[in-house]
Amino acid sequence: MKKHRVYSISVASVYPHYIAKAEKKGRTQAEVDEIIRWLTGYSAEQLAAHLEQKTNFEDFFAQAPRLNPARSLITGVICGVRIEEIEDSLMRELRYLDKMIDELAKGRPMAKILRA
Repeated sequence: MKKHRVYSISVASVYPHYIAKAEKKGRTQAEVDEIIRWLTGYSAEQLAAHLEQKTNFEDFFAQAPRLNPARSLITGVICGVRIEEIEDSLMRELRYLDKMIDELAKGRPMAKILRA
């Protein structure tokens, strides 16, 4: 089966869009970073290194130190598809991240975004 094109896109190329989306709604880069670190288990230094190295999404999630077990609590629709129904595990990880950034931009409290 052919891999989806988004898997080869670097996280660094999408990262500024996540920040812009958050900042447009009064949120911060620090909150975006906190979401990414919560989801993947990366430290701030590890995240910065992956951004600098232009790691693609496939490797970024494959190398994640500890994918947060609470990420399965992220449900809902993103891009017209229910997250919990996505069979491809990498695509589901990407959509978890998209959903959390959307929630941040919609003004949801960080405690709820991080499923605390």
